[in-house]
Amino acid sequence: MKWLEAIVNVFRIPDLRRRVGFTLGMLAVYRVGGHIPTPGVNTAELQRMFEAAQGTALGFLDLFSGGQLSQLTIFALGIMPYITASIILQLLTVAIPSLEKLQKEGELGRRKITQWTRYLTIGIAIVQSFAFSQLVVQGNLAYNPGWGFRLMTILTLTTGTAFIMWLGEQITERGIGNGMSLIIFAGIVVGLPGAIQGVYDNVFVTQQWSYAAAGLILVVMIAIVGFIVFVERGERRIPVQYARRVVGRRMMGGQSTHLPLKVNAGGVIPVIFASSILSLPQTLSMVVAESPILTSIFETVRYGEPLYELLYVTGIVFFCFFYVSIIFNPKEVADNMRKHGGFIPGIRSGKPTAEHINDILTKLTLVGGLYLALISLIPDLMINGAKFHHLPLIGDWADASMPRWILDGLNVNFYFGGTSLLIVVGVAMDTVNQVEAQLVMRHYEGFTPRAGRIRGRRSSAV
Repeated sequence: MKWLEAIVNVFRIPDLRRRVGFTLGMLAVYRVGGHIPTPGVNTAELQRMFEAAQGTALGFLDLFSGGQLSQLTIFALGIMPYITASIILQLLTVAIPSLEKLQKEGELGRRKITQWTRYLTIGIAIVQSFAFSQLVVQGNLAYNPGWGFRLMTILTLTTGTAFIMWLGEQITERGIGNGMSLIIFAGIVVGLPGAIQGVYDNVFVTQQWSYAAAGLILVVMIAIVGFIVFVERGERRIPVQYARRVVGRRMMGGQSTHLPLKVNAGGVIPVIFASSILSLPQTLSMVVAESPILTSIFETVRYGEPLYELLYVTGIVFFCFFYVSIIFNPKEVADNMRKHGGFIPGIRSGKPTAEHINDILTKLTLVGGLYLALISLIPDLMINGAKFHHLPLIGDWADASMPRWILDGLNVNFYFGGTSLLIVVGVAMDTVNQVEAQLVMRHYEGFTPRAGRIRGRRSSAV
């Protein structure tokens, strides 16, 4: 079997074997840290509070931390502060010319921006750790509540976030890449055994689900995974023709090729970005819990509310366009194509080519953004409902007229929602693609035949 032979080849190559081993070692360190609790917290009562908060923002954040937030371990904040800091710096890079100039200065400029991202990560981690210490104190879950406990919690959680940030950077540089994404992936997948146990209990122990319902959920999940793989591998190929030219005594060019543009060039990054941004109001609501006005405002953007879902979809589409604009420059691609004697049949070189590529890229990005929103939103709506009866103008009409399964969901308490499933499948495909690229580069056969080889998302930037 091809995939089994490819796995064996991974361990035959010393450098690749070292990278895979290093990555697994760093992920093991991350999981070990997930079992070290923050001192002074009644973790049993905290766990019960999070079990009651399933389907809320706390449950959503706990999913991304791999269940560490509900136990308030030293890695409870996870990698989300770093992701939030990266979003803020990238947005400021577009808005502030000096930062944009610094980013274009090459490796030195990128290092400077990375350093500022780390500082901002520490600041965000301090705010979030203070918010969770407030939550613990207000819920009477601390053995010795007071400012000593708050300061110790801030120091512990912030240090844990800084260490996770270092782990992710080490995996990216010395491992197989995608360090931050792999940490999120590990945090989600670690709950898979518990999810399987929960399904088994619902079907065979408590019998909350019938065999037909369990089979339907399984079929839907397989269909969603298949749809994700299908779209992630989809691309639009723009034909490119290279003119013949004489270089010395050799005839160069005259070949036809194509410029591949991915349907979803941003991958899971827009989903992670949108989720991270919308988690900030929930964090702030813990700090200002005593303010009725701010609490009511934050309540409208609570996880599962219609406004939250609307902002979530808008954020996904926005970050799709934003991220693609960073990794792909149509003008630069058109200029490079012209320098090498390439052109798109029927399109003039230069600015018309850049406009043609940009037009196609815009349509693909819109389709990719709607696809991400659809995958992320529909399973969550099935689980939690649309909550139309919470809207101010049509709430009473929706409560009286619409079926309860639309408003409140199907009451399916399943571990993997749309966002987590998309991240798991997307990161897994990216990781397989990176390992396969290393195998092919060393003249080994990859996991899939050449005709069906998984293509990386970043191939559109070529």
